[in-house]
Amino acid sequence: MYNLLIALGVGLVITLGIKLSGVGSIWAGIIPGSIAFVATYLLLARRIGNQLQVLMESVQKELQGQPTSQKEAQARVERAIKMLEGGLAYDKWQFMVGPEIHSQLGMLKYMSKDLDGAQVHFNKASPRNYMAKAMQGALYYQRKDFGAMKRSFETAVTAGKKEPLLWAAYAWCLVQNKEKDEALRVLGRGVEANPSDEKLKNSLSALQNDKKLKMKPYEPGWWQFGLEAPPPQVLGGGGGRRVQFTPRR
Repeated sequence: MYNLLIALGVGLVITLGIKLSGVGSIWAGIIPGSIAFVATYLLLARRIGNQLQVLMESVQKELQGQPTSQKEAQARVERAIKMLEGGLAYDKWQFMVGPEIHSQLGMLKYMSKDLDGAQVHFNKASPRNYMAKAMQGALYYQRKDFGAMKRSFETAVTAGKKEPLLWAAYAWCLVQNKEKDEALRVLGRGVEANPSDEKLKNSLSALQNDKKLKMKPYEPGWWQFGLEAPPPQVLGGGGGRRVQFTPRR
């Protein structure tokens, strides 16, 4: 918001400056004032964007690689969370920065099994971050709040309709809740939105034929939801789950 206020101030100063200097009327100052406002705002927004890019790259670097133990994995996540929490200071400067950082914090806390902490951030997260909304749906599933689960997944598949994993995760939760017919409808919508995706077609066919909905085709992304245990080969020596994190700008 500070960026907007600063830009408005610059535009106003230019407009009034032209009027007070006698160069022209206040109407003559509106066009150059507006240009100054837009230019200033774009420059300030780009500055914040560059700082956020550096922050996200640092977070990504912290989380890269395969941890060798649960302790190491948790330490990495905790450092990444501290970095992102520092980035919340940018929320005062630029619109939508806070909700996106809350999305990232919610996902990290969810994947590290801090469900209460994750929920706090998911409640402030951007609805455009479909992975965060899908994880929130999975969180509600674990807490047996199935109405909220469906609302979160619906937001996720609306924003990320081209992401097969979201449709499959949504359907999986419905199947576990013995809502097979609803799961079939969800997979049908997913296939309609992704007509060339064979994974979704196969999942729909399996469910139509009373077979188990298997999530293996959606690995490794599926493991991030923590609803099924990953195979031993992706675990570190101490049993730590690999954290996958994709910064969104």
